[in-house]
Amino acid sequence: MSTTWFGDTPPPKPPRTAAGYGLALVRGLPLALLVFGGLAVLLLARLVERPFFGAARPITPFITVFVCRNALRIIGLALEVEGTPMNGPGAAVANHSSWLDIFVLNASKRIYFVSKSEVAQWPGIGWLAHATGTVFIDRDRAQARAQAVVFAERLVAGHRLLFFPEGTSSDGRRVLPFKTTLFAAFFAPALRDSLGVQPISVIYKAPQDADPRLYGWWGDMSFAGHLVTMLARPQHGTVEVVYHPPIRVADYPDRKALAAACEAQVRAGFERRAGRVPPDLEGSVEEG
Repeated sequence: MSTTWFGDTPPPKPPRTAAGYGLALVRGLPLALLVFGGLAVLLLARLVERPFFGAARPITPFITVFVCRNALRIIGLALEVEGTPMNGPGAAVANHSSWLDIFVLNASKRIYFVSKSEVAQWPGIGWLAHATGTVFIDRDRAQARAQAVVFAERLVAGHRLLFFPEGTSSDGRRVLPFKTTLFAAFFAPALRDSLGVQPISVIYKAPQDADPRLYGWWGDMSFAGHLVTMLARPQHGTVEVVYHPPIRVADYPDRKALAAACEAQVRAGFERRAGRVPPDLEGSVEEG
């Protein structure tokens, strides 16, 4: 099962100009060299890591952080960070607005994404996700126990796993209700007493002359079209990442209570930095 948010009409596409296409090319070529060159270096480093460290990855995450920080610089999107990322193994949850979240959250700290299985089949993005250690899952309660085993193995290996509990990206102007299914994995006996979960708020702020939903990616919007829009825009705004204090899983009785606590932290940080979106604008999520 996949979910897609259709709660808002996409902003009108900006007119394509020769200058815009030229800027997209000027940015796109070094971005492609950075991403795919970094991928090649990462795969070579992984050949060394795997025999000596197995599931642990003491080297390759630094390559991912370097690539993502510089990708944001090439695009022109300024990154601001508040709070402190948790140290050691654990999990994190964040709101989800765009494919840009991958670069933004990797640029701040070494993490491993937990993503829906469909992403593994996406051209380009799927290859990068595989190479950087993404955990692919089916959002199905029947798979919760098997997924808990996978999560436990990765966490024991020292990986910090990041989830998007909304289950979909949005227009970047709101936090959608958190789905609770994946939180059940945190209550596995091997994890519950020692695991901490860090809520993270991600807030995109468009330039004054742009639609405030500029960075959101939702509904039927194509990746290629949105990428060109990002590369062709002469001036960008900022993205703010707020790290909240980690929450101890053992302090909560079940997945619903834990999900509600994490959502409250993420939503509070988002609203404090971006302004509150009225509940009647929350939109709808289509399942399919």
